[in-house]
Amino acid sequence: MGNLFDLTGKTAVILGGSSVLGSSIAKGLAEQGARIAIVGRDMEKAGSVAKEIEAAGGSAESFQADVSSLESIQNLAEEVEAWAGGWDIVLNAPGKNSSTPFFELEPDEWDEIMDVNLKGLVFTTQVFAKRMIEQKRKGSIINISSVSSTTPLSKVFTYSASKAGVNSVTQFLAREFAPYGIRVNAIIPGFFPAEQNRKILSEDRIASILNHTPMDRFGEPEELQGAAVYLASDKASGFVTGSLLRVDGGFGSMTI
Repeated sequence: MGNLFDLTGKTAVILGGSSVLGSSIAKGLAEQGARIAIVGRDMEKAGSVAKEIEAAGGSAESFQADVSSLESIQNLAEEVEAWAGGWDIVLNAPGKNSSTPFFELEPDEWDEIMDVNLKGLVFTTQVFAKRMIEQKRKGSIINISSVSSTTPLSKVFTYSASKAGVNSVTQFLAREFAPYGIRVNAIIPGFFPAEQNRKILSEDRIASILNHTPMDRFGEPEELQGAAVYLASDKASGFVTGSLLRVDGGFGSMTI
């Protein structure tokens, strides 16, 4: 079967590609030969990631988009299609978090987090999967969820609710898109040093998390690359869809 993880000739669109986790996954896909569209709200950050990929011998271009705006997503699809002709892999990695206690939660904050984490993912997938189907282009959609989607964690109520929604959407769309050869899966990361969770990691919180993580450490961003490459490759995971793949150091096996 040759190299099961070879992505040569594939184009991957990385939403949230300028984030810690999104950029690391993008680099992992690029190392396997994928052409990478780095998408972020901050064009300077997205451009920086694209340049790093190219400096390492890969092919990448940067794009600006706000996933909470359908118009922005539609414009992005036009721009990426003009650049690459289409895409085979879509990674939904944008994330917004908050530590606001439940009784202090305001509607605006709820809407803002849901707009990025769940609504943005849904409508990004709607736009990009429709183009794939129109082009009869099989491929892979990978959503980034969270351990808090399956295990209730204090201080991240809205984030957890949004990521639980991501899991449900992933499994629903896996069934919806299966007849078109488009696989939809999610990665459930454990605790990684990502931007959106640093501010809630007090010393006590770190100790609590590590006490419930059998591997007794946080994950490194590069440790998500293997899972993403596996799910992106039709050769390696061609019969895998609707899965929620945990990369959490054993956190999901513990009872809190």
